[in-house]
Amino acid sequence: MATTTTLVREPEICATWARAGIADDHVVYEGADEWVFAGGIRHEIVLTAADVRITTRGVDGETSTRTAPYSVRPAQALEAALAELDLDEWRAYGWVGFDFCADFLGAADHLAADDVLAHLVVPQFEAFVSGENGIRFVGADEQTQARMLELAARPITVDDGARRPLPVTEDPTDYRGRVATAIEEIRAGRYEKVILSREVTVPFPVDIPATYLAGRLANTPVRSFLFRLGGLQAAGFSPELVGSVDADGRVTAEPLAGTRACGISPEADAAARAELQNDAKEVAEHAISVRTSYSEVAQVAVPGTTAVTDFMTVRARGSVQHLGSTVVGELAQPHSAWDALEVLFPAVTASGIPKAPAADAIYRLEATRRGVYSGAVVAVSSTGLLEAALVLRSVYRDGERSWLRAGAGVVGQSTPEREFIETCEKLGSVAPHLVVDIKEEN
Repeated sequence: MATTTTLVREPEICATWARAGIADDHVVYEGADEWVFAGGIRHEIVLTAADVRITTRGVDGETSTRTAPYSVRPAQALEAALAELDLDEWRAYGWVGFDFCADFLGAADHLAADDVLAHLVVPQFEAFVSGENGIRFVGADEQTQARMLELAARPITVDDGARRPLPVTEDPTDYRGRVATAIEEIRAGRYEKVILSREVTVPFPVDIPATYLAGRLANTPVRSFLFRLGGLQAAGFSPELVGSVDADGRVTAEPLAGTRACGISPEADAAARAELQNDAKEVAEHAISVRTSYSEVAQVAVPGTTAVTDFMTVRARGSVQHLGSTVVGELAQPHSAWDALEVLFPAVTASGIPKAPAADAIYRLEATRRGVYSGAVVAVSSTGLLEAALVLRSVYRDGERSWLRAGAGVVGQSTPEREFIETCEKLGSVAPHLVVDIKEEN
C-alpha cells in the first residue's frame, strides 16, 4: 500500500533516514524526478568472481541462502539471479564495481575468486520523495512510516564545526610517475587513452550521511547516491550516467571527457570554459570518447537509430566543468537492459580506449584496486528499466577506513602535472564537504 504526505527537502530527508538507522542496509538514489530510500533486504544478490549468492529474508526474520557458480558473463548472471526471485514485480538497487568488467575485457587473471563484482538488493520497503508528490511509501509498515515521517519533520543539519576539509595535493603514490608511464605506452601504440586514478586516505572516520547532505547541497550532479550494503558505505555526486534504458526502450549514454575547474568566480569559470572548449587535447579526448560510446550503443540498438543528440556542450558538475555529449539508440530485440549495460561498461570516460588494453593498464599501473570506484550505482526493475550512475566524486568507508578517489584521462598529448591537477579539481567536489563522525572519533 502506498501513502503520501508533505515534503520538506529531499536530500535532507534521505540523509536523516540513513543517519537514524531506519534500515541498516539501505540505498538512496536520486533519480531524474525523485529520490528513493530503499531500506532493508528482502532479497540480496552478491556476485563474486566465482559464484553468485542469493539470500532471501522472510518476514519472520528467517533467512535462506543459495550459492552457485556461474559460467555466463557477469551481467547475464545478475539478470538470471533476478529472474529466479519468487516475485512478479520488483525493483532492485545496489552497485556494480569496476572489476565487473574484468572477465569480458580479458583481465580476469587480476581477480581473486572471492572478489565482489556486484551487490544488489530488492528492499523490504521504499520511500519515494519529491517536491511535487511529497513522500510516498511502498511496502513499509505503519510503524516504519510513522517513524520516518517523524524524522522527516526535523531533518538533520550539518554543523560547520563538524566539517573537516581535506587537503588533496600530496602525491605519496607517485601518480605523476604512473601517468608518465601511461603516456609512454600510448605513444608506443598500446592504447589511445587510459583513465588513471589515485586514492586519498581520509585520516578520520567520515559521517557518510552528513557528508552526503553537505556535498549534495554544494554539487550539481546528474545523479547522487548514498548507500550502506554489507558494511561498505559510500556517498557520491555522479557527473554522468554509464547508461540507461527507459520505458520506451531508449538506450542513453552520456560521456563526459575534458575537464576544467568550476565554482571559483564567474570570470574565472568563463575563462576556464573558453579554454576547455578550445584546448586541442581536451577536444580530441572528448571526441574519441563519443566515438566509442556511439559504437557501443549501436551494438544493442535497432540499426539506424543510434544518434548523438547533444555534442560537446559544457556541463557544470560541482567543482569542475566538462565537455559532455549524449548518445541514444532504440534497444533492439532480443537485447535486454543488462546487455546494454554490459556493452557500455565500464564507462569509456572512466576506463579508456580501447577498453581491454586500457583496463590492463589500470590494473598494472594503479597503486590500489578500485572496488566500487568507477563502477556504477544501479536502479533496475522487472519492467526492464535500468539506470547506472557512474561512481565518481564519491567518499567511501569500510569499517574504520575512509577514502576518496579521482582520476584523469591520459592521452598522447597529456602532461603528468596537468593530469594531477585535474584529479585535485575533481576531488574538490567532495574533499571540502567531509563531515567527521564524532561518535566514532571519540
